[in-house]
Amino acid sequence: MKEGLKRKRGEKAASEWDLPSSTISRKKNRWDETPTPCRDVDSDAGGVTPTPKRQRSRWDETPVNMGCATPMAAAAYTPGVTPVGGVELATPTPGAINLQSAQLSNLLRWERDIEDRNRPLTDEDLDSMFPQKGYKILDPPASYVPIRTPARKLLATPTPMGTPLYAIPEENRDQQFDVPKELPGGLPFMKLEDYQYFGALLNEQDEEELSRDEHIERKIMKLLLKVKNGTPPQRKMAFRQLTEKAREFGAGQLFSQILPLLMQPTLEDQERHLLVKVIDRVLYKLDDLVCPYVQKILVVIEPLLIDEDYYARAEGREIICNLSKAAGLATMIAAMRPDIDNTDEYVRNTTARAFSVVASALGIPAILPFLKAVCQSKKSWQARHTGIKIVQQIAILMGCAVLPHLRYLVEIIEHGLNDDNQKVRTITALSLAALAEASAPYGIESFDSVLKPLWKGIRSHRGKVLAAFLKAIGFLIPLMDAVYASYYTKEVMIILIREFQSPDEEMKKIVLKVVKQCVSTEGVEADYIRSEILPEFFRNFWVRRMALDRRNYKQLVETTVELGNKVGVADIVGRIMEDLKDESEPYRVMIMETIEKLVADLGASDIDARMEELLIDGVLYAFQEQTSDDTNVMLNGVGAVVNSLGKRVKPYLPQICGAIKWLLNNKGVKVRQHAADLITRVAVVMKLCQEEQLMGHLGVVLYEYLGEEYPEVLGSILGALKAIVNSIGMSKMTPPIKDLLPRLTPILRNRHEKVQENCIDLVGRIADRGAEFIPSREWMRICFELLELLKAHKKGIRRATVNTFGYIAKAIGPQDVLATLLNNLKVQERQNRVCTTVAIAIVAETCSPFTVLPALMNEYRVPELNVQNGVLKSLSFLFEYIGEMGKDYIYAVTPLLVDALMDRDLVHRQTAASAVKHIALGVAGLGCEDALVHLMNYVWPNIFETSPHVINAVMEAIEGMRVALGAAVVLNYYLQGLFHPARKVREVYWKFYNSLYIGAQDAMVAAYPTLVDEEWKIYSRPELTIFV
Repeated sequence: MKEGLKRKRGEKAASEWDLPSSTISRKKNRWDETPTPCRDVDSDAGGVTPTPKRQRSRWDETPVNMGCATPMAAAAYTPGVTPVGGVELATPTPGAINLQSAQLSNLLRWERDIEDRNRPLTDEDLDSMFPQKGYKILDPPASYVPIRTPARKLLATPTPMGTPLYAIPEENRDQQFDVPKELPGGLPFMKLEDYQYFGALLNEQDEEELSRDEHIERKIMKLLLKVKNGTPPQRKMAFRQLTEKAREFGAGQLFSQILPLLMQPTLEDQERHLLVKVIDRVLYKLDDLVCPYVQKILVVIEPLLIDEDYYARAEGREIICNLSKAAGLATMIAAMRPDIDNTDEYVRNTTARAFSVVASALGIPAILPFLKAVCQSKKSWQARHTGIKIVQQIAILMGCAVLPHLRYLVEIIEHGLNDDNQKVRTITALSLAALAEASAPYGIESFDSVLKPLWKGIRSHRGKVLAAFLKAIGFLIPLMDAVYASYYTKEVMIILIREFQSPDEEMKKIVLKVVKQCVSTEGVEADYIRSEILPEFFRNFWVRRMALDRRNYKQLVETTVELGNKVGVADIVGRIMEDLKDESEPYRVMIMETIEKLVADLGASDIDARMEELLIDGVLYAFQEQTSDDTNVMLNGVGAVVNSLGKRVKPYLPQICGAIKWLLNNKGVKVRQHAADLITRVAVVMKLCQEEQLMGHLGVVLYEYLGEEYPEVLGSILGALKAIVNSIGMSKMTPPIKDLLPRLTPILRNRHEKVQENCIDLVGRIADRGAEFIPSREWMRICFELLELLKAHKKGIRRATVNTFGYIAKAIGPQDVLATLLNNLKVQERQNRVCTTVAIAIVAETCSPFTVLPALMNEYRVPELNVQNGVLKSLSFLFEYIGEMGKDYIYAVTPLLVDALMDRDLVHRQTAASAVKHIALGVAGLGCEDALVHLMNYVWPNIFETSPHVINAVMEAIEGMRVALGAAVVLNYYLQGLFHPARKVREVYWKFYNSLYIGAQDAMVAAYPTLVDEEWKIYSRPELTIFV
C-alpha cells in the first residue's frame, strides 16, 4: 500500500508531460519486441495489426512509438514534433506548400494534371465507355507483364537514406487533388496554393443561414478570386464591385483577406499587380476608415519600394501616397515610428523610403518638425540614421521641389557630419549630395554651414566615409561661382589625386565622378588641368583593368571626354591613341569610344600632321583587329575620325579602301558587314576629296558581292552602293546603272527587312535621278516586284515603295504603272490595297491628276466592293496631296461621291466622307461652294450613324465644310435639331454644335436666329442687319 502511494505521488509530482521527450525511454532494448506500426491519420490507411498495448489512455504519457517498423528517411528528426514533410519528397505536404515558388507550384500542378489524364483505364471506365453488348473481354497473354511505372519515375531524386520510401496509395476521389475542377457559382479555376485562402468557397452553404459578416466574407472572397484568377470580364466586374461597395464591406473585412494574399510567397507578379490595384481603388472609397489598418498595409506595401521592377516601385509609391492622404500625417507617423530605430537595416531602409513618399504626398513643411526631432535623437544612432536617410530619399524623389525648403533640410542634418557613428556621418554626406544634385544649379547659399565640416572631413576620414564626403563636395562645387569653384577644386584635387591609386572600386567611381564635376565648372583653367590632373589621371585610370567593368568603363569615358572639353582633343588623343594597338580588345574599344566622342564634339582641327598619321593608323588597326560582334564602337569611331578630318584624310583613302576590300573577303559575317557599313560612312568624305575613281572601283567591288548569302551583310552592301550612287552621280557610276538595276530586281524578293529597305531606297534613287538609263520594260518588271513590297511589315519600306511608284510613273508615263496598280486593288489583303491607293495618289500628284482620274473613275464601275473602296480611298489621298489643284476636278468627281454617300455599305460612306473632307479643305475660298453644298446635303444624313469610324469621318467632313462654306451655313443645318423632342436626336446635334462652337465661335454670332424681344430682355441686334 505504501509503495502504491509512493508511486502515485511520484506520478503526480512529476508528470510525464513535464519531462523532455528524450528522457522517456524503456529499460528494455527496443529490438527485444516486435516493432509497432506508425499511427496514421487515416484509420483505414494501414493494414498491419498493431501490437497490443496496456489498457490506459493514450493521453497519459508522451507517445513512444513515433518511428515505424520500416526505416524512415527522416529518422534523424526530433520525434514528437509536428510533421512538416520529409526531405525532397515528391508529394507536397501541407507544411511545404508555402515554401514553394510560383514556378514550382505550377510545374507540380501540370504534372499532376498530366498524370490524371494519362492514368490507366480501369474495368469500370471501359465498361462506361463501351456498350454492354457486341464486345467481348479478351484475356491478356500469359507472358504479358504491364509496365506500371513510367521510365521518368526511375530517374526520380533518391531519398536521403538511399532506399525508396513506402508511398501510401492515394485515395482516388475522382483525381481532383483536393480542388474541384469546376467550382460552384461560375468561379474561376483555383490553384493548389489558393486552397488555404479560398477553400471556404468549396463548401456550398445556404446564404440565408449565414450571418451578415460571414456573407460579406464569402462575397469578398469570391470577388478576390475573380480578380486573381478570373478572365478579363470577370476581373473588370469584380474590380467595380469591390470599389463601389468598399464602405459597405468595411475596411476590416477587406484588408483581412487582401493582405494575407499579398504576403503569399508563391504570388506571381501579375497577381500581385492586380491585388495592389485592388488596395489602391478601395483606399479612395474607404478614406479615413483605413486608419486602424495603416500598419498592416505598410508591412505589405513597403517592400515594393525597393523592388527591382520599376512599375512595382511606382505602384508602391502610389498606394502609400493615397494612404497618406486618406489616413493623415499623424496616423502615418504613429504607424511607422517604431520602425525608425529598428535594428534591421532593411526595415529602416523601407521606412525611410515610405516617409519620403508621405512627404511628397502631404508636403515637406508638414513633416519637417518630425524630421528634426528624429534626426537629433539622442536615444539611438539608428533613429538619426533613418531620419537623415529620409531627407536623402525626399531629395531623390522630389527633385527640384526641395528648393523652397532646402535651408531647413540642410540645418536638420548638418550635425550628422560630426556624429560619433560612422554610418551616420556617411549617410549625412550622401544626403547632402542628393540635396545638392536635386537643387542644381541653385541653392549654394543653403550649404554654407556644411562646407567647413565637409572640408575638414575629407582630410581626416578614410574609406567609405571619405567617398561619401567627396561625393557631397563633387555635387556642391558646380553650384558655386567661378572663383570659388576654382579655389575649392584645387583644394579637393589634392585629395582626389591621392585617391587615384585607391584599390577600392566604389572609391574609383566616386573619384571619377567628382573629377568630371570639378573640371566642368567655369572657373577651372585648362593649364591647371594639363599640369596637375592629366599625368596622374592617365597613369592610374587608363589601364586595361578599367575596361573590364562596365560601370568603370562608362564613367572613365565620360570623365575623359569632359577633360577633353576643357583642354582640347590633342592633349587627350595624343595620350591614348598609341594604345589603339594594345592586345586587349576591351581596352581598344574603350579608347575608340573616347576618341569618337571627342572628335564628334570638338572636331579634329588641333590634331597636327604627325598625330593625324598615327591616329589613322591606329583606328584602322583597331577596326581590322576587332573580333567581338556585339558592338559598333569601332565602326562609329573610324567614321567619326574620317569625317572630322575631312579633306586631310585624302592621302590615307587608298589605305582605307585597301583595308575595306580585304575585310570584305573575311569569313566573319560581322566583319564583312562592318566593312560595307564603313563605305557608307566615308563615301561623303571621298566625294569631298574628289576620289571619284576610287569610289567607282569600290562600286564594282560591291557589285560583285551582290550574291552575298547573309541578309545582314547584303543589306549593308546595298546601303554602301546607295551611298556611292548618291555621291558619285548616275552618269559616272560604275558599274553602269543599266547593269546594276537588273541585278537588284531579284533582290527585291528578299524578305529580310534591312535588305528590302536598302534595296528599295536604291531603286527609288535610280528611278528619281537616272530613269533614262533603264528601258521601260525593266521598269515594268520592277513595278510587279514592288507590289509584293507593299505587304512589308515595316512602314518605312511601304512608304519608300509607294514613292518609287511615283518616280517610275514620272519616268515611263502613268498609264502602264496605273494599270498595274488598279489590278492590285482586287487583292484581299487590306494593307496591300491601302498602300496601292496611296501609290495611285502619288502617281496622280507626280503626273498631274488628269492622267489618272479618268481611269480611276472608270474603275469605280467594277461591281466589286474592294475595288470601289480602293477607288474612293485613292480619291481621298489624291485630293489630300493635290490641295488647291482639286478645284479643277471637284465637279468631275462630285457625282461619284454622291453615289458613294448614298451606298448601303458603311465603308463606302466612311471613305467618301474622308474624300469630301480633303476636297473641302483644298478648295476653301476658291469659289466651289455650289458643289460643296451639294455634297453637304448627302453627307448630313449620316450624322446618326453609330459606327465610331463612320461618325468620325462624317464629323471631319462637316468640319471641312465649316472651313470651306463658313460657320453660318453649317449652323443653319444644326439649328434644325438642337431642340428636337427626341433626346437621342438632340444629343447628336449638340455634339456637332459643340464642335462648331470650338472651331468658329465668333463667326456663329452673326448667324444666330432673330428672336422676339421679351419684356425684360432684348434679343434684336440691329447692327447685324445693316447692308453696305
